[in-house]
Amino acid sequence: MNTLITTTDELARFCATLENVPFVTVDTEFMRERTYYAKLCLVQLGGPEDAAAIDPLAEGIDLAPLFALMANPNVVKVFHAARQDVEIFVNLTGRVPAPLFDTQIAAMVCGFGDSVSYESLVNALAKQKVDKSSRFTDWSQRPLTDRQVEYALNDVTHLRVIYEILRAKLAETKRGDWVSEEMTILTSPGTYQTDPSEVWKRLKFHTDKPRRLAVLREVAAWREREAQRANLPRGRIIKDEALFEIASHAPTTTAELGRTRGLSQGFAEGKHGAALLEAVTRGKAVPDEECPACEGKRSLPSGANAVFDLLKVLLHQVSSEYGVASKLIATTDDLEAIAAEKKPAVKSLQGWRLSLFGETALALKAGKLALAVEEHKVKLIDISDR
Repeated sequence: MNTLITTTDELARFCATLENVPFVTVDTEFMRERTYYAKLCLVQLGGPEDAAAIDPLAEGIDLAPLFALMANPNVVKVFHAARQDVEIFVNLTGRVPAPLFDTQIAAMVCGFGDSVSYESLVNALAKQKVDKSSRFTDWSQRPLTDRQVEYALNDVTHLRVIYEILRAKLAETKRGDWVSEEMTILTSPGTYQTDPSEVWKRLKFHTDKPRRLAVLREVAAWREREAQRANLPRGRIIKDEALFEIASHAPTTTAELGRTRGLSQGFAEGKHGAALLEAVTRGKAVPDEECPACEGKRSLPSGANAVFDLLKVLLHQVSSEYGVASKLIATTDDLEAIAAEKKPAVKSLQGWRLSLFGETALALKAGKLALAVEEHKVKLIDISDR
């Protein structure tokens, strides 16, 4: 069954056929260029045999049968790079689809590299080529063409093959628990909740003045709330560069605000301008001790740079030997912390990473292991008794 579903009855019948299957593959097409929240334009759903594209923009359609399937605890929902797709379902239903399986995470555990793309997995595992012709289509336009629907459905039909191969590899290597551990962030509803007071941390604003960060925190929070309220992209409210300039100069009057690059005098004199000035005032009123701390580049203590370099070699060796993406095992920040601190609280010293890499990293740092090269390969030598 390959079809486009446009009515509630069709959707209910199709979802009923999937109530007792072990898994469904899921993908979405959405538009976000003109809105804050993603506009869901198409949902592709595939069972072990059948697949269908669901049109959420069809007049009168009720997606309740789809949402019920997403909540069915007996059916695994398989996505690739699931975060944006899951966010859409969370915004529509308030719930994370469960149980959840992300083939990108599984592929990293199975040695297919860092943040491996769907296209790469289709080529490597499904032995197919991805048709890119409809990748940048406007999915909100109706009617959809047969070519668009076929392109969309391929995303979930190929995903079946990828899922089944990866699931077999995880069973063979006994790494299923590793993937489950990595899915914790994706399955947490808090992952998809944006706290306006925290969004400033995502902005690339470089300063050594905590007061400027306090102002940035307030004006960025105002913009986030306004973007959510109006359902507009953040940049349509005010661009990042204008926020940075406001944080740097902290204008106190409409005239001063109006001299900000990228802002018109009309904007400054309107309700948005007044709200921005209020946000600036709040930022300036934050007590010194409560201003955000400026984050400088980590400066490793004497000797730790050499340890850091050795840890990078070790990470590469472990990644190659066990076929796990190095980015998944440890980050640069993890390695720097291990090199510099006595008891670093980093992910690479927890869970499955501890036995795979962390214990070895600590032994290397403690002088109990050495690295050597044999036949063009790095090997570990136990020197704990020397």
